[in-house]
Amino acid sequence: MKDCLFQMRLKLLPLAILLLLAAPVFAQVPDQSGEASLEADTLQEEPQIPPPAPPEIVEIKDSDNDHGHSIDLEWELSPDDDGTGNYVTGYEIWRGEMVDGKIEFKLRRTVPYGVKIYTDRGDAAGGVDPLPNGKDYWYKIAAVADEDAKTESEVYGPVQATGEWFHTGKTPVAVAVLIFASFSVAFVIVAGGHIDMKQFFIMWPIIFVLIIWLVLLIRLAAGASVNALWFLYAIPGAIAGSLGLAVSIGAIGFLVGWFVWRTKGEETKLYVRPLSGINAVDEAIGRATEMGKPILYVLGLGTASDIATICSFTILGRVARRVADHQSSLMVPCYDPIVMTVAQEVVKNSYAEAGRPDAYDEDQVFFVTQSQFAYVAAVNGMMLRELPASNFYLGIFYAESLLLAETGSLAGSIQIAGTDQVAQLPFFIVACDYTLIGEELYAASAYLSGEPTLLGSLKAEDWGKAIFIVLVIVGVIAATVGWDQFIEAMTVRL
Repeated sequence: MKDCLFQMRLKLLPLAILLLLAAPVFAQVPDQSGEASLEADTLQEEPQIPPPAPPEIVEIKDSDNDHGHSIDLEWELSPDDDGTGNYVTGYEIWRGEMVDGKIEFKLRRTVPYGVKIYTDRGDAAGGVDPLPNGKDYWYKIAAVADEDAKTESEVYGPVQATGEWFHTGKTPVAVAVLIFASFSVAFVIVAGGHIDMKQFFIMWPIIFVLIIWLVLLIRLAAGASVNALWFLYAIPGAIAGSLGLAVSIGAIGFLVGWFVWRTKGEETKLYVRPLSGINAVDEAIGRATEMGKPILYVLGLGTASDIATICSFTILGRVARRVADHQSSLMVPCYDPIVMTVAQEVVKNSYAEAGRPDAYDEDQVFFVTQSQFAYVAAVNGMMLRELPASNFYLGIFYAESLLLAETGSLAGSIQIAGTDQVAQLPFFIVACDYTLIGEELYAASAYLSGEPTLLGSLKAEDWGKAIFIVLVIVGVIAATVGWDQFIEAMTVRL
């Protein structure tokens, strides 16, 4: 009996050991139902985010100094916006339009916390994002703390976008240009001998006021919706606000008039630096006369409105007059038909001034083609057939510059060139006898014509450049040493 009990205990011993080992495992199994109920209690106890205080709209108005289609918004931040983004995360801008008697709002943009200005821009009617001028809009701004925690401001409106006729920030430019224009007009009148300098100082303010009135009348005729007389009120503040610009352009205008007046008198001769290319014109024409060969004058590939072409017309007039005096032959092949028409009149007038209108031949100035390299081929062919004694290349030139100059060199011609195209100057310099570099082409017209207006303007521009160079140097020194008053006075505000 005892042996049987002992054997049963031995058999139950492994089972007891297994139970002892499994007990900790069963003790770690959580009560799923208890945990779920705990989570539910926690969610119920978590507080909801309260909506923030609403922002306050300060102003919503049409954007200044633009073509319209833009509205500026400004608001006071929500009192709950502490600038950290922990509570108020941003602001929503809503724009409303009247639809069937009811304002319908659409979200325009969300800006981050701390921002209190926004410009609502759009396109004209029919654009991708239309914001047409003259249409009523309403706005409201919402402070956002969470997706479900927003507070909107009061509705502001209606407001319209409109375009301005004049950029008020450019008033100093307008004032300075008016001063320059009035000085120039008055001094040209003086140079013409209609009034003297004493009368000028009485006449200049009258011209200045007349120009201002003309601007006002144009603005009123254009239907400006604001009081146009603001321009008169703005002049003193505009001059003070951009003293450097007003004084600089006004000074240049005065210099132009002063030198024009000085040139008027026969006893006063303004010195202009001699230009070797212009001094060689008479030599080139004399050589052609002695050799009995023609003179070729090329106006370039520019149009009649280009400055370089206009200067070339003046030089052409001087060359044509000397040709008429020497009874030589002149060839002017033209690339542009309008340039050809102007050149014909210039040459015709030059022959008339020389007292030989009967010697003028319309075929001297002719149209070739408006195809660049076809024109070059035609001119080069003329050089090799006619072998002109002198060639003039004055105007705007491009890739054809070297082709023309090399052919002329092969023909044995004296060549005088000039252009304001910087990239073509090296080719003319190496292949021609004389070259007018850059602004020398502009100065040549004044140098040859001797007109008081042109010579006075040329001299005034040189002095103006010198003044600006001095001002730049002084400005660098002022910025280095911290002379803020000078910098402020010379600052141009646009």
